[in-house]
Amino acid sequence: MKFRPCIDLHDGKVKQIVGETLNTEIIENFVSKQDSAYYAELFKKDALTGGHVIMLGGGNEAAAASALSHYPGGLQIGGGITADNAAFYLEKGASHIIVTSYIFKDGLLNEDHLAKIVAEVGKDRLVIDLSCKEKDGKWFVVTNQWKQFSDFEVNKENIEFLEQYCSEFLVHAVDVEGKQRGIQQSLVSALADWVNIPTTYAGGARSIADMDQFDELSNGKLDITIGSALDIFGGHLSYEEVVAYSKQKQM
Repeated sequence: MKFRPCIDLHDGKVKQIVGETLNTEIIENFVSKQDSAYYAELFKKDALTGGHVIMLGGGNEAAAASALSHYPGGLQIGGGITADNAAFYLEKGASHIIVTSYIFKDGLLNEDHLAKIVAEVGKDRLVIDLSCKEKDGKWFVVTNQWKQFSDFEVNKENIEFLEQYCSEFLVHAVDVEGKQRGIQQSLVSALADWVNIPTTYAGGARSIADMDQFDELSNGKLDITIGSALDIFGGHLSYEEVVAYSKQKQM
């Protein structure tokens, strides 16, 4: 298990937002006085790899490009990425492209778009975001700023299918994301059983105890990202402690 950092961008600023509120009255947990380059340099200094920059809506392109250029090869990029603009972000320094809505259109998996993005960036540089919500005891991918349920169930069979096309998964547990209420335990356990490629979980972690629980539930198989709980994003959890914990786990 390792900690993967994140830079969430909204209106060109680094923010922590309750993701489910993007289409309603936005709840902002934190708006940074620092720009995206500051965080990219911080993560570079601490040799944190595989983190992600997520553009929440339009107006974030310049801030995203700035972060990538300050830590070339160290960050992934997602949010509005398509086969048409992916090359731009790779040229700016992104290690991987993250896609969700581009391949899940109108509630369905669009295999044509999936093939296009693989042809454009290659399987080895593609991360599929399986951000999901629970419904009727099952997990389903949600798109369009996490408001629209797709018919794509997150289960062992579907994960094995998608593993043919990508090198990693990113999974936001939407029901708890940005709320600092603890991790979605059942989802973490299920993902650890299902995935065979590197997978990063996001949602609800707020303490070192949560990281311990996550590591135990996932048998060290999954990575974790933490946002609004960190002190660098206005929370109470020490970023330095998280980095040290992660490095100790990898030794």
